[in-house]
Amino acid sequence: MTTARDLVLVALGMPADRPVAQGDLSLALAGAEAIDLLESGALSLDGDRMVPGTRVATGDALLEQAEASLIRREPYETVDGWLWRRGSDLAAVYVDGVERAGLVAHPRGQGFRLRFGRTVPADSQARRSAEEREPVLAALLAAVGVGEVPSEARENLIGDAVTTVLAAVRDAVTRLEALRLRRDIENAAFDNVWRG
Repeated sequence: MTTARDLVLVALGMPADRPVAQGDLSLALAGAEAIDLLESGALSLDGDRMVPGTRVATGDALLEQAEASLIRREPYETVDGWLWRRGSDLAAVYVDGVERAGLVAHPRGQGFRLRFGRTVPADSQARRSAEEREPVLAALLAAVGVGEVPSEARENLIGDAVTTVLAAVRDAVTRLEALRLRRDIENAAFDNVWRG
């Protein structure tokens, strides 16, 4: 399993009172893909620029799509640019993938697990493995506002490149929330104008 698939399974299993927004999760999934590409050697970072490496067969179609979508000419894309471009609707793609793989269930009478679907992870070895993955999953979940990174997990985050990706995910999620708030304020002001 890739970090992104593990992340979507854990996010789907979150309690109903702690939903993960689709946009936030999409950004985190793009970050998870970047981390897996870094670990496989298919990618390195030069500052915050994503420098493609040797193409690597990952055995995962979505991760191979991510690798194929890397910009292979200078100036290379920034991590932030990657998160926004690759992350566009990525959560829906991953949820669809785990549904097709039979890794989620559709319980009756239960509320949303994510704001965009009524799916929860099926009780499977893949789900249990995903829940055990630390510290990167904990850091990605913290970036989308679900919990905090435990101190022991923080100490085990290895490498400046992974830290750079995690920081970019946190920043992107914060910007997305600011955009949502601004949109809500503008919509409220527009409604007030029409009400007189």
